[in-house]
Amino acid sequence: MKLINLISRNYGTADAQEGFLVVHPLDDVREQKFDASHLGPIAMTTSVRLCLLALRAYLAAMMLLVLYHVLDLAGAFASHAR
Repeated sequence: MKLINLISRNYGTADAQEGFLVVHPLDDVREQKFDASHLGPIAMTTSVRLCLLALRAYLAAMMLLVLYHVLDLAGAFASHAR
C-alpha cells in the first residue's frame, strides 16, 4: 500500500500530497539492523590513538578531582583549614 493512500485512508484528506508527513520513530516500519560482528577493529592512525589516550587521561584526572572534592566535603581531610 502506498504511503499516500495510507494517509488518505487514515486522515481522510484529499490534499495529503501537498503536505509533509512526520512519522515518530516508534510508529515507523522496523528496519533490519546492520550486523557488524564480522567486521574487525577499526584502523587508527597515531594521532587518533594519541588523542584518545589524552582524552582518557583527562577523564581520569577529572574523576580524581571529583573524588577529591567529595572527600573534602565529607571532611576526610581534617587538617585542611577552613
